[in-house]
Amino acid sequence: MKAVVLPAPQAPVEILDVPVPQPGQGEVLVKLEASGLCHSDVFLAASPRLPRTPLILGHEGVGRVVALGEGVSRWRLGDRVGIAYLHHSCRECGFCRAGQENFCLKQAQTGYHVDGALAEYAVGAEDFIARIPDGLSSVQAAPLCCAGLTAYKAVRTAGLAPGEWIVLFGAGGLGHLAIQLAKRAGLRVAVVDVADDKLEMAASLGADLTINGTKQEPREVMAQYGGAAGAITLTGSLAAIEQAFPTLRPNGILVLVGLSVKKFELPVIPTVLQGLRISGVFVGTPRDLQEIVDLAATGAAHVHTETCRLEEVPAAMERMRQGALMGRVVVEF
Repeated sequence: MKAVVLPAPQAPVEILDVPVPQPGQGEVLVKLEASGLCHSDVFLAASPRLPRTPLILGHEGVGRVVALGEGVSRWRLGDRVGIAYLHHSCRECGFCRAGQENFCLKQAQTGYHVDGALAEYAVGAEDFIARIPDGLSSVQAAPLCCAGLTAYKAVRTAGLAPGEWIVLFGAGGLGHLAIQLAKRAGLRVAVVDVADDKLEMAASLGADLTINGTKQEPREVMAQYGGAAGAITLTGSLAAIEQAFPTLRPNGILVLVGLSVKKFELPVIPTVLQGLRISGVFVGTPRDLQEIVDLAATGAAHVHTETCRLEEVPAAMERMRQGALMGRVVVEF
């Protein structure tokens, strides 16, 4: 099969012919119909240390089950399923027993610890893949396995009540989904970005306010509305984090999603005196994954996609590095 392979840490990705994997105990083999390209793939490809290389990237795969490993009982040949970043967890620790498998200290991650889904075939663990509803295309479903899942989890983590203000920093691949999910939750949505075309898209998706962070100060804009109950940074930009924190009203929550290897500083006194909270969101659980694909099948969230061939992934990754994408890139097989 053909696959997008990272041959070594920080090396350019290559399209290579590699053996088709075989499913092990409790695993299924999936023939991919679509596979999304995620910012995390770009982040991992640039990382100086990885658990293993060479490595097949990708963790947004959708396709049909074509082989069953020993002991598989939940799936049948021909079932259409989604593969996400969480490949499996120990199922025994306190986190797993509490339904928080994404915090398991023994978890394995698709496209990081094990070969991923930017390939013609991939392996998924039977308890960690999702059933894709008939009414949802594979191209639409693929980005939901990470981008949609993460946006869904971030809005839920903010835990706001209908009518409260939430500020979303970044209107791209995750942001455009977070807008739709926040509006569905009855929130008043402000979106901050530095690209006017992305802000126009945000407005078309129902954003109540759009703010260009290079032309307006988000803190001043939100102060006119009494501050935000929550803010989500969907980009790894430190400038976005620094702009997001002061938009919060007392008892507000800052949810960090975008990845960066850099550090940031936040003021202690306002955090303490105003009871501000900070939370990180790292993908979601198998239950969350099934919930978001089922929700999207009802029309609650639509992914802005552009499709490409597997051979075009290196060029798409470069566009992603430059921030030149409006939505999500999906490889269509």
